[in-house]
Amino acid sequence: MKKRILAYGRLNDEQLAQLGQDVEVQTFPGLASADDPAFRAALPHAHGLIGAGLAITPELLDAAPRLEAIATISVGYDNYPVEALTRRGILLCNTPDVLTETTADTGFLLIMAAARRALELADLVKRGDWNAGIGPEHFGSDVHGKTLGLIGFGRIGAAVARRGALGFGMRVLYSNASPKPELERELGAERREMDRLLAESDFVCVTVPLTPKTEHLIGEREFALMKPSAIFVNIARGKVVNEAALIEALEMGRIRAAGLDVFEQEPLSPESPLPHMTNVVALPHIGSATHETRTAMAQRAVDNLILALKGERPIDLVNDVALRGG
Repeated sequence: MKKRILAYGRLNDEQLAQLGQDVEVQTFPGLASADDPAFRAALPHAHGLIGAGLAITPELLDAAPRLEAIATISVGYDNYPVEALTRRGILLCNTPDVLTETTADTGFLLIMAAARRALELADLVKRGDWNAGIGPEHFGSDVHGKTLGLIGFGRIGAAVARRGALGFGMRVLYSNASPKPELERELGAERREMDRLLAESDFVCVTVPLTPKTEHLIGEREFALMKPSAIFVNIARGKVVNEAALIEALEMGRIRAAGLDVFEQEPLSPESPLPHMTNVVALPHIGSATHETRTAMAQRAVDNLILALKGERPIDLVNDVALRGG
């Protein structure tokens, strides 16, 4: 008898058909909550899960005693209790490689848009208020030749750095747990302690994963270390930044502007002042949101899950210890 998986992510017909060759697939399009009665009723019979955005709890795992593997259609896995999964021998797979370049594109989009005040000035044109030549009160800042500081220098951080160094002649600084000598040679990047990076950078871009150590990594103290002319960009996770401290820094002019694709609460509350501030570019978490990348992410998740349920090593495995049996 075929194993059964529950699919609650965006999979195309070809991907569903590929899964159906090896397993029985039960789909839950538009699933918003793990408390959905049909989803809960299916959990006891599920050997695999595939999707994104659903919070998986230890209590939910208790309701799925046959579960062997979860394939998340994302690079981040803060919605998953990794230790609880590992204790149960459940493999957790993600999609770290296929969204690197697209997310880096988004990061540089935010750098450019915030520096040149693109949305603010586009609104001026839409309102019909472009009545004369643009004067100093609307001038932006150059990006080329400036100093770009990366907090986190993994795949995405390095991809943002390449755009800056090779495309815009930017000096690259990075703060990371370990040195990256190859990237230092390739890009002329210089490793800095975070405080020095904040003080020296014209643009500060955050790309670290969300962990207990990185939650609220950037707060009032860190914004105070930045240049008043600095632009802050977050394409990591919203909770890496103390949002109240960011708002205060923007309102008080401690930093010049921010480009944000992620927020502490998503979707962003209508009461948040951030999208209404002229020195903020706020996007609805579009880092990987292109047709090509989302299709590739879903395909990687499909491939991961098929391998895991066959007892083979997935391409991308978060909790390697679960595969090794503890």
